[in-house]
Amino acid sequence: MPHLKVKPFDSTVIAQSLVKSKMMTLQAKSLTSDDELIGVEHSGEEFLLQLKPDNKATLLKYDKVTRPLKVNLLKEALAAVSDELGLDILSSNIALSPTKPTLSSEYFKKIEDFENITFPKAKVSVEVGFGSGRHLLYQAEKHPDTLFIGLEIHTPSAQQVLKQIELQNIDNIWVVNYDARLFLEMLPSNICEQIFVHFPVPWDKKPHRRVISPSFLDESMRVLGKGGRLELRTDSDKYFWYSLETFFSVPKVEVEVRKNEALEVTSKYEARWKRQEKDIYDVYVKCTEQSPEKKLALDFNFNIVKYRNNLEKDLPKKALVFDGYFVHFERIFKTEDERLLIKCAFGSFDRPEHKYILLDKTSCRYFVSPPVKTAVNYEAHKKIMELLNV
Repeated sequence: MPHLKVKPFDSTVIAQSLVKSKMMTLQAKSLTSDDELIGVEHSGEEFLLQLKPDNKATLLKYDKVTRPLKVNLLKEALAAVSDELGLDILSSNIALSPTKPTLSSEYFKKIEDFENITFPKAKVSVEVGFGSGRHLLYQAEKHPDTLFIGLEIHTPSAQQVLKQIELQNIDNIWVVNYDARLFLEMLPSNICEQIFVHFPVPWDKKPHRRVISPSFLDESMRVLGKGGRLELRTDSDKYFWYSLETFFSVPKVEVEVRKNEALEVTSKYEARWKRQEKDIYDVYVKCTEQSPEKKLALDFNFNIVKYRNNLEKDLPKKALVFDGYFVHFERIFKTEDERLLIKCAFGSFDRPEHKYILLDKTSCRYFVSPPVKTAVNYEAHKKIMELLNV
């Protein structure tokens, strides 16, 4: 991802530049290291850049939690900040792509869009982790009456599929660069016909990171209409048996298992395993009943919470674990004008949310956007308010 290496410099030039800067909004210094954060507003987006000083070279890079998905936008911001501060660049990878920024496509959707969205097709299917997009593009072309929502956390893969949508003139795919485990909670009940989970990462050493879990199964059955099905395809023996155990843990379920089934479209990944004569398993879980509508009126505002003197000293240093969720104030940054920027992880143990919280003496907000509106995130939010308002 875009970054610059520059000659070491006195970061007080940032504070001097903030007053007249067209895009820099804040400078916050870590309370536990030499790292700093620079707030940026550029092309309608708000995000952070990280500054990591070193004796030989200082690294200026994007911040993973707040990064915008348009890579060219990040490159432009890094170049503009470097220019405003008069930095001496040692190395760079911010050459702008000459092509139109793909993620400006109307078929790219942010997670926030689904809080109030109209689906253009009567039928909806979801593919989790579409990778190269071969299966997703094939399904969309074969079923033009269905909207296919493709979920992929790997940004280059999302970009490539958006390019193919434009090249092939496809109008029934939405691409979402987000964690599927959180995304499903944003969908209405009974809306989907199919949920495809093809060759998910097995995560044998970190099973809590697996897509398939009891909570994912519950959400899948809720968003699937009666007769719809969740389709898992995997080459991992361990993942196959783990998934079967998970699927049969619910009181009532219809499960169908197939081995080495030939699909009409094959990914490069699958073709490699077939050449090696590796077994491939398909598990189909059918939804057997309609689900009640999900209605959650969740308020993620902080209301009366604001910064008070020495709040940073009173915040818990370790993760706090509660019934069904956790809260962890991971890092704290502070500005010269007494604002705190807190990097926080919270929510579900197997699908945590990561956000910054910005506090000043009059207000408090999530920086740059509120969490996904799920029940477990809301429970964590209430606890965060309590901890900040002591």
